[in-house]
Amino acid sequence: MDQINYINRITGQKEVEEVYGGKALHFLYGHDLISRLLGTSLLHSLVKFSPFSALYGSWQKSPLSKKKIQPFIEKFKVDASEFQLPVERFSSFNDFFIRRLKPEARPIAPGKDVAIMPADGRYYFYQNIKEADGFIVKGQKFDIAKLLEDHHLASHYVEGSMVMARLCPIDYHRFHFPCDCVPGPTRLINGWLYSVNPIAVKKNLNIFTENKRTVCEMQTEAFGKVLFIEIGATSVGSIHETYTPGHFHPKGAEKGYFSFGASSLILLFEKDCITFDSDLIAATEQGLEIRCLFGQSMGKAAITK
Repeated sequence: MDQINYINRITGQKEVEEVYGGKALHFLYGHDLISRLLGTSLLHSLVKFSPFSALYGSWQKSPLSKKKIQPFIEKFKVDASEFQLPVERFSSFNDFFIRRLKPEARPIAPGKDVAIMPADGRYYFYQNIKEADGFIVKGQKFDIAKLLEDHHLASHYVEGSMVMARLCPIDYHRFHFPCDCVPGPTRLINGWLYSVNPIAVKKNLNIFTENKRTVCEMQTEAFGKVLFIEIGATSVGSIHETYTPGHFHPKGAEKGYFSFGASSLILLFEKDCITFDSDLIAATEQGLEIRCLFGQSMGKAAITK
């Protein structure tokens, strides 16, 4: 299987991702003959369907799955000292997966004009969305209108800025508001549940516009109208919203969480509303994801026209 490299924002060093379920991904998306002959067929006939994810999710919620927690923590070096609850309090693997963290584990970057990372994850940053065309997958255009299923709404972000975050199974899986805002209701767009692993995305960029996803419009003073999009993936049929639409939510307040699996977030900003931090742009220009933590600075409000 192709090696997945990313930059650790804290150390600035390039690291190699240890992929959970790597053998399955290799089988479905690998380059060898067996994977090419069988993987694609299996992918389209099984993995993308929600019943598969629902069945797998049921197992992860069962008490029997609890025995997987400690070996997982040890193998992937998950820092249990950050957990709000001790490990023995988790009743299932999914209970561990949707864990909350101690507030001090993820300090929030201060400043009304500073937007923060909405989740732990591996990120790409595009100051101008047009820069994403052909960059993630050569020769493919990222279709905002198809992503949103709303051409009028998409027209406001044609030359705007985009953040793409990929959450791995080892990550904290709750997501938060990146800035002070009044969020509207979250609109569901039903779809498939393909994997969002880079190996899969490089074969089909349209995964983001075909998968089950949600769209939420956030009204902000500093950053204009921001769109918060959650994308389900294989084994992540459930996207849970925990916020109250129409009420003010401060930066860092919880918006929701994903049940078991890997998943993605996309943020869209209107043109000239945010300037991303330079190290984030530099990583994307190298063609690498950068691993960031919830609460870290993402960028500052740009000077308005």
